[in-house]
Amino acid sequence: MNKAILSAVLGAALLATGCSNLQSNTASIRDLNDPSVSGHVLAEQVCSMCHGVGGNSINPTFPRLAGQQPAYLVEQLKAFRSHDRSDVAGYQYMWGIARSLTNKQIDELAQYYKGQIPVPGQAKNAGLVAQGDAIFHNGVEATGVPACASCHGPQGHGHDGFPRLASQHQDYLLKQLSVFKHTNDRYTGLGTMMSPVAYNLSGDQAREVAAYLSSQP
Repeated sequence: MNKAILSAVLGAALLATGCSNLQSNTASIRDLNDPSVSGHVLAEQVCSMCHGVGGNSINPTFPRLAGQQPAYLVEQLKAFRSHDRSDVAGYQYMWGIARSLTNKQIDELAQYYKGQIPVPGQAKNAGLVAQGDAIFHNGVEATGVPACASCHGPQGHGHDGFPRLASQHQDYLLKQLSVFKHTNDRYTGLGTMMSPVAYNLSGDQAREVAAYLSSQP
């Protein structure tokens, strides 16, 4: 079997298992314990199995990373490495991957994804998008929810430690809002700010904001 076919077979097998055993399965592709492997190579040959080529994942289980803020990615990767971020999907998929990453590799991964071009979002429900637009830019005064744009930027592109949310998977956004609202699994860094915000969003309002953000370019 030639190398191209072998690579394709490995990739298909990884995606079929939902990346649950990514660290062991990718041993023949790149050694995750080798600090000399660049973040760029890891992104293209390991991370892409779940997060897609250029960070544009097609499976909402895995967030889109293209265009993401480097400071945010650095914080999250270090939180996975130290096990401070313990949401279920986080520890299932990321603890094993991140445990041997060096600070240099983490910085390189963050810079790589910052330079990738996000796939434009698509509006699926115009009514939800319109309501989400209002919440994102104006907040919900009655329940003390601030405008999301005040931290994540007027276009949802984020800045510094506040993540880019524009064009993110709707289901992924809803899942993270639920984690912030109902658990302490992300109660570090950004989690300390997001938990009270998510708590004061109703289920309908969360769906509206997620629909709006997923539709943005």
